[in-house]
Amino acid sequence: MATTTANTPFPTSSASPATPAAGATSAVNDAAVKANDAVDKGAAAGHDVLNRVVQGAHHAIDRMAETAAPAVQRLQDGVHSASDTLSQRAHDAREMGDEWAESLRSTVREHPLAAVATALAVGVLIARLAR
Repeated sequence: MATTTANTPFPTSSASPATPAAGATSAVNDAAVKANDAVDKGAAAGHDVLNRVVQGAHHAIDRMAETAAPAVQRLQDGVHSASDTLSQRAHDAREMGDEWAESLRSTVREHPLAAVATALAVGVLIARLAR
């Protein structure tokens, strides 16, 4: 059975399909290399910008720390001083309370009837106010 190739739209030769020209392949490779170089340069530029931003942030933080350190030290000194003062005042109040208690004990020992009468009067007064 014989085949007719004149009426078919497909090539009938047994040759391999056409390959792209060597110049076209070289141009595509060159474009890919240029694109890779551009990406590398862009990444390097981005990395440089990031490094500059990070360095700027480091410098700003260092300046703020240098400015804040004396203020923090003054604040710590003030808190320490206030703590010492408060502790001293509490000690003085305890001593004064102890002195009053001892004075009251001494007075009650010297005048027991007057102390009982005063306590009774204060109790009656509180009872009347509470009604």
